[in-house]
Amino acid sequence: MTQVGPTNYDPIPIGEVAKPPFARLPDPLTMFARRAKRLRALAEGHELGAYLTFLADLSDVQHDVQRGPPDAELPAPDTIARARQFKMPLLDRLRFTRSAAFDASWEALLATAGRIVMPDDARLALDRLKAADPAAQAAMIGAVFKNAIPAEALAEHVFVAAVLQVHFAHLAAQLDAKALMPVGNGACPVCGAPPVSSVVVGWSGAQNTRFCACWLCSTLWNYPRIKCTLCGSTEGIAYQEFAGGSTTVKAETCDSCHCYVKILQQHTNPSLDPIADDVATLALDLLLRPAGYRRGSVNPFLLGY
Repeated sequence: MTQVGPTNYDPIPIGEVAKPPFARLPDPLTMFARRAKRLRALAEGHELGAYLTFLADLSDVQHDVQRGPPDAELPAPDTIARARQFKMPLLDRLRFTRSAAFDASWEALLATAGRIVMPDDARLALDRLKAADPAAQAAMIGAVFKNAIPAEALAEHVFVAAVLQVHFAHLAAQLDAKALMPVGNGACPVCGAPPVSSVVVGWSGAQNTRFCACWLCSTLWNYPRIKCTLCGSTEGIAYQEFAGGSTTVKAETCDSCHCYVKILQQHTNPSLDPIADDVATLALDLLLRPAGYRRGSVNPFLLGY
């Protein structure tokens, strides 16, 4: 049985001056297609191959859908100004209200998702979602936002999350990245959602700096290394990995809050994707659970873990 490897600390280069931006906004025109490509690469020979292929197909649907809906309207300038004044997310997901753009994405994704090869249970869940009344839809949207998914309806919420990702990435892409500011540990400055993972990047001018990745709108925000992305502690931070396995995905554990979030070494492998590689390394989650650490990140495609 594979065991979690010994604690390893990532080296921090000395002598390289990096001046990373605070945030990088998503590019919906390319991100879902890139994720689909990564998922298919990960699926080859993987024990979760069938599920990773399903997610690749769903990412392709997201890519197709995001090109079609009408432009989503941003909050009024005074609303954004007030959010900045009080250091709140500019597009707070907990204040979400439906719009024509969201409804268009909802209808398009549920209709297009029917072409995906999926288990019978998933197809029945998709049919139930299509037939759900507005109140039931609102309840599912709220459950996804709060990461409070009922066990008996996991499959429906995967499709709901896929629509929400399309909508919020489209909104986030219209913002001015320079208007963003920190809103608290473990919170996306755009929508307030927790991270799905973090990435050490190799961008020009930001080499070897770390960014948290939002599971919902896919915004990346700069965050110090060797610091818990959830509670902000710099004490008791360690990095766990598979013994003898790849070192490009590790779990950053915190002894203060006893949680962990995965960290991806994207600077050594630019194809790593915050959501795809999190799903593909589920075995690392399962090995950490007996060690007393709780998963502190959110991935709508790992519901129930």
